[in-house]
Amino acid sequence: MKEILITNDDGFEALGIRALRNALKDIAKVTVVAPSSEKSACSHSITLTRPLRFIQLDDGFFKLDDATPSDCIYLALETMYKHKKPDLIISGINHGANLGEDITYSGTCGGAMEGTLQGVASMAISLLYKNDSIDKYGFDLACEISADIVKSIFEKGFPLNGREFLNLNIPAVPKSEYKGLKIVPAGHQAYNTNAELHRNPRGLEYYWLGTPNIHYHEDNENECDLVAAFDGYASLTPIKLDMTAHHSINRLKSWI
Repeated sequence: MKEILITNDDGFEALGIRALRNALKDIAKVTVVAPSSEKSACSHSITLTRPLRFIQLDDGFFKLDDATPSDCIYLALETMYKHKKPDLIISGINHGANLGEDITYSGTCGGAMEGTLQGVASMAISLLYKNDSIDKYGFDLACEISADIVKSIFEKGFPLNGREFLNLNIPAVPKSEYKGLKIVPAGHQAYNTNAELHRNPRGLEYYWLGTPNIHYHEDNENECDLVAAFDGYASLTPIKLDMTAHHSINRLKSWI
């Protein structure tokens, strides 16, 4: 039987990871190793300054105390899969999209990156939300699409080369409005800095960073993950870990 290792960056209690586990349990043997708390935007970080501890919650379901998604994959492969690696690693289903350059922030994508570095076929799965869309529509559509892709991977083989993973984003729509799956490149988001200033009861100032809003450049090509997801399509993007700007090598040689 095929084996799947699952992690996330929303923590072991997140509805997305539990829904995905249930959706895949009839396809493969599923093991979950998830952070004990939310680790959103931790990227591909691993923990080097403190010890890590597994806590078993159920058969094949563990939380890793105060760990990142990359920690979860790294340590699970070291301790649970020393003799035979899993057939597939999945990070998700994330509560929120990971589109465009957000891939570099994403702890969800970080978990898939770690699996890729360790030589295991890997996929990150995220669900776009708008307002209360997750409460209204749940994870059924995301689970159906994910299960179909997993079945295809097991039937036809993983479609990417080494050091590459799949990044799947599901639109914030009900099943009746889902338009299908598009294979598209990552788009370009519009970024700025955002922080809210607050004061505690003693008058000390502190900041909350970030905003959940996604803004993207109007000059994005029609075929990109951002446009697809906001237009009701699921986007599937191949991501490579080699971030070299190869087209700029000769220009840099001339400059130096």
